[in-house]
Amino acid sequence: MKKALIQLHISVFLAGFTGILGVLIHLNEMSLVWYRIMITVVSLTIYFAIKRQSIQLPRQLAIRFLLIGGLIALHWVAFYGSIKLSNVSIALVCFSATGLFTALLEPLLVKTSIQWAELGLGLLSSAGIYLIFHFDERYQTGILIGILSAFLAALFSILNKQVVDKAPPMVMMQYELTGGLVLLTLLLPAYTYYFPAMQMQPTLTDIGWLLVLSWLCTIVAMQLMLTALKKVSAFTQNLSLNLEPVYAIIMAFLFFNENKYLSTSFYYGVALIVLSVLIQMIRVLVKSKIKTQQ
Repeated sequence: MKKALIQLHISVFLAGFTGILGVLIHLNEMSLVWYRIMITVVSLTIYFAIKRQSIQLPRQLAIRFLLIGGLIALHWVAFYGSIKLSNVSIALVCFSATGLFTALLEPLLVKTSIQWAELGLGLLSSAGIYLIFHFDERYQTGILIGILSAFLAALFSILNKQVVDKAPPMVMMQYELTGGLVLLTLLLPAYTYYFPAMQMQPTLTDIGWLLVLSWLCTIVAMQLMLTALKKVSAFTQNLSLNLEPVYAIIMAFLFFNENKYLSTSFYYGVALIVLSVLIQMIRVLVKSKIKTQQ
């Protein structure tokens, strides 16, 4: 369990860096995510070709992976949309609502009993978001899009948990991101029409950051996360992802001086989110220790 938690938190740290890249890459949210997924899918295809590894799966399982991949693609679009409409710190804090959505959706989708402790911790994180939303009106549109991003992330993680043992992590990633690429390719013309972008083609600098985003923050991070998900619950994964704002906020302060634009309520909200994560980590480690002793 400890190894799984370490893998999970390394992936969370890498995920935190994606917010910074969302600012450094000068593309709108849809184009950015399309290039991110396209580079990742092409890279994985080359990898499997070099390794001569078969990735063939049963038809129903393959379709399921493709559909789940559409959710992660939409989550990423909403996530980067939130960054563009507010800033890195606000978008990442909104992502903390994923824990609450997981606690509410998992009993409905997996037919399990409600975990009241998890629901309480999710509400604690959401209280942190409310503090920011209520007292800082400048970023409310970005916050709403960020909450949509959190909902999609929760749905993705719950569905992913049900099939995580059905295929190796990289094969699973290839199918899911291929599904995401197909969906975004179909949506891109309409999205561009309704939300025209000043820049559609990445610059050389953008390409460099996109490679970092695709290889390090997508392939490596997702492989670690999928491996960890074999050992931990979807709720633990999503609540641990609440540390993503902490890492990203620190980086945003260092790179972009975002602390100059944030109100006192922001810091109170982050404190509640960090508290919820620490409580859940303690719960997980205590449960693991009890099982080991038995």
